[in-house]
Amino acid sequence: MWLPLLGLLLGFAIGVLAGWEVPDEYSHYLSIAILAAFDTLIGGWRAYLQRTYDETVFITGFFFNIVLAATLTFLGVHLGVDLYLAAVFAFGVRLFQNIAIIRRLWLAEWAKRRYNREKS
Repeated sequence: MWLPLLGLLLGFAIGVLAGWEVPDEYSHYLSIAILAAFDTLIGGWRAYLQRTYDETVFITGFFFNIVLAATLTFLGVHLGVDLYLAAVFAFGVRLFQNIAIIRRLWLAEWAKRRYNREKS
């Protein structure tokens, strides 16, 4: 469990210390890709907690979300319309819904443990 967290922190530190900047023309693509990846990760975490996690669904969802979001962003850039905002809205709503479900699952588990502790 600690190894992925260590990798995340190490990657974040390298990214901050490297001083690398994203060109303005790619900023929309990067922001959508990060949001899509984060949505998939939180959705996978929720599925794991609900014991419905499937690796195939996780991997295909990850790539499908990124490709769909990048395609919307690409079309929006070439049409002169901010279509990436649709992806931001969709991923943002899903992200907050998944976080709310995770919170409810944690609260239910906490209440169950508390009840069992008081019962015994």
